Amino acid sequence: MTDLEDKLSGVLSGAAQRAPQAPAGLLATVKTRHRRRRARTAAVRAAAAVVLVAGGVGAAVSALGAAAEPHPAVSATGEAVPTADKIPPPIEKVWPQALHKIPAKLPDGRAYYPQLLLDDHTLLVMTGVRDGTRQFLWSYDLGTGRPRRIAEIPPTKGSAIFADGVAAGGGSIVWWASYKEAGSPRVARIWTVPAAGGRPRVVTDVPLGNVMKQGHINGLTVAGSDVVFAYEKGGVYRVPLSGGSPQPVKGAERHHILQWPWVGVHHGKAIFSELLNVETGERRDAVVKPDEEVRCGVERCAGVAVRYKTVKVEPPRDRSGKEIKCGTRKCPDTVQSQTILRRFVRDRDGSHERELPSTFQPGDDAGLERFFKVTLWGSGNQAVLTLYDADTGRSADLGIRPDAKGAMGIPDGGLDRLMTYPIKNEMYVLDLAAIT
Repeated sequence: MTDLEDKLSGVLSGAAQRAPQAPAGLLATVKTRHRRRRARTAAVRAAAAVVLVAGGVGAAVSALGAAAEPHPAVSATGEAVPTADKIPPPIEKVWPQALHKIPAKLPDGRAYYPQLLLDDHTLLVMTGVRDGTRQFLWSYDLGTGRPRRIAEIPPTKGSAIFADGVAAGGGSIVWWASYKEAGSPRVARIWTVPAAGGRPRVVTDVPLGNVMKQGHINGLTVAGSDVVFAYEKGGVYRVPLSGGSPQPVKGAERHHILQWPWVGVHHGKAIFSELLNVETGERRDAVVKPDEEVRCGVERCAGVAVRYKTVKVEPPRDRSGKEIKCGTRKCPDTVQSQTILRRFVRDRDGSHERELPSTFQPGDDAGLERFFKVTLWGSGNQAVLTLYDADTGRSADLGIRPDAKGAMGIPDGGLDRLMTYPIKNEMYVLDLAAIT
């Protein structure tokens, strides 16, 4: 354990002692694996996030050790939001019209990874992400259960990262992959193929600098006859689907893509608080108070109000009581703790604010800006992942439980309509747009 870990451990221990005590067995480390609907992430970024839980629904220990103060949460209908003592009904009972249960493998036994909905009854999936070097795109009919192969993703010589950022629109599918061939700079190569099937072709190569510092590209979107994307460090570009050189989008030189044509900038912990419609020039600035950390969509923002406090800590010492030096620098004698005052969702103009459950996943995009993932505690203090609708106050049990090691696969966050996750031999495909 490092010196900093020693200090944080002491702060955490003190905060845990000050927080309301959880039922026996609840004070535990819950590992959550966020499954992004991205092939590269599914194959490469398998690391787990760690969440420390203390005090049940009443309090949680933050990353720096302060106990969150409990607040009664009320839904849009004035009803109390779900709590640990009442687990909502299963998803198939609450929103049966939105749920499709399909086999977790294709008829030939291949594992697949859902990407997006091509239409109300067609799922776009990818195979070959983890179980081979040949990758394929398929359309899957949710009504008949029949898959249809669209195309093989072309393999390329050199150092390549699996296909990523799959998007579709106007009858075309696009994706990108990062390549580094000998003697050439690294590029993000954008590909396209007709959704009806065909031979993939290259749209363009996007120059990449030092990807460890500047990142790759993201936000890939089909916009009419163009493809648009943003660098992870900021800056939006567009290129014709027919091919050509990427050109910067005027007025979006520092921006990120939220939901085309809306682009925005990040100000510290106010994510997408400022938006620009690059097609109409309309601007939307969100109301954000000084003590708030928010993540915004086109219409709403969700986040927390936080109070920070500087806490003094004793210098680290060895077993003999001698002070331990922090290398060549003086050990910090204070750390910053935080207390979450409230959790909320509201319109960008500051109106219609509603309290969110104390265990919703902060920083995670809400599906269609209204559906939030919330962890509750069921019988035997088992974590239960639920979906909370901020518009109606209704909730549903997604059926996801931790495994024997405490790892829980959490469906990918995103603003779009699709949520998918496997349970045993089935894939749950949830179309949030079907929920009224």
